Amino acid sequence: MALPPATTYGPDLLGGDFRSASLPLRPDARGAQDLEATLVRLGDPTHRRAVLYVHGFSDYFFQAEHARRIAEGGALDFYALDLRRYGRSLRPGHLPGDVRDLAEYDEELLAALAVIRAEGHEQVVLLGHSTGGLVTSLFVQRNAGAVDALVLNSPWFDVNDTALRRLTSTPLAAAVSSRAPERVVASLGSDYGRSIHASTGGAWDFDLTLKPVEGFPVRAGWLLAIRRAHHEVARGLRLDLPVLLCTSSRSGGVAGRRPSPAELRSTDTVLDVRHMWRVVPHLARDVTLRTVPGGLHDLALSAPRPRAEYEDTVLRWIASRLDDGPGTT
Repeated sequence: MALPPATTYGPDLLGGDFRSASLPLRPDARGAQDLEATLVRLGDPTHRRAVLYVHGFSDYFFQAEHARRIAEGGALDFYALDLRRYGRSLRPGHLPGDVRDLAEYDEELLAALAVIRAEGHEQVVLLGHSTGGLVTSLFVQRNAGAVDALVLNSPWFDVNDTALRRLTSTPLAAAVSSRAPERVVASLGSDYGRSIHASTGGAWDFDLTLKPVEGFPVRAGWLLAIRRAHHEVARGLRLDLPVLLCTSSRSGGVAGRRPSPAELRSTDTVLDVRHMWRVVPHLARDVTLRTVPGGLHDLALSAPRPRAEYEDTVLRWIASRLDDGPGTT
């Protein structure tokens, strides 16, 4: 089947059989004229099922080993999307990750899904990590029927801070954003990033200009969009598709406390997993919660045993929730 117009794959920064295509986007409300997203594909499409991976904040798609495991283990084609102002889609002059409403991402998600469907895929699973889990959850609510299932890898459903700071973060972000939405109001710690990057003792190599260990600055307008999305999730989504929610079995460094070295190796040190668990009753009609002992914030970057447990869980769940017989194109 022919691709939608202007979708041409070329070599990807991951090399090998990864290819990527630019998805041009409309100018946003702030007048940016050079917006685009980037769709990454592993190999040529050969199956009727596909997974579309969506990264988190201060992130981009680089988890090549994870992609191969999911694709080979589930007879699936694997795609990933670098959202506007992130990773492969970041352009000179862009504020990394800057968005004022998470619904802005609907444009690139729908464009990516159109390409994936055009390449012969009858069933598509969205897989969102961290902020990508928040983005994809709300996308599915607004776009019923766009995908067939949703997998969430440590979704960001609340701020990992004290109760008082969680309570005051939204009005403070709103007050600053009304005057200066681009103002930096917070920063991320570098402990997690340093713990996973190969240059500082971690197991993974990624581009530190696209995913800095200290993260991107947190700006008022972006934080307000995130907090509004958090409140929407807290009110209840009740999505009408099967959802798999995977988290570490434990968090370290919760409520503003700095994680210990042992916690950095075996827990979610970015978010509080309890915030994810409490959403389960009103997230969807069909929700499966799985916790992974020893898992990190990005379960796909965990040590070999918890990473394999997470990936096996995803593959078994997809096989159980989608129609029998993935077939080939």
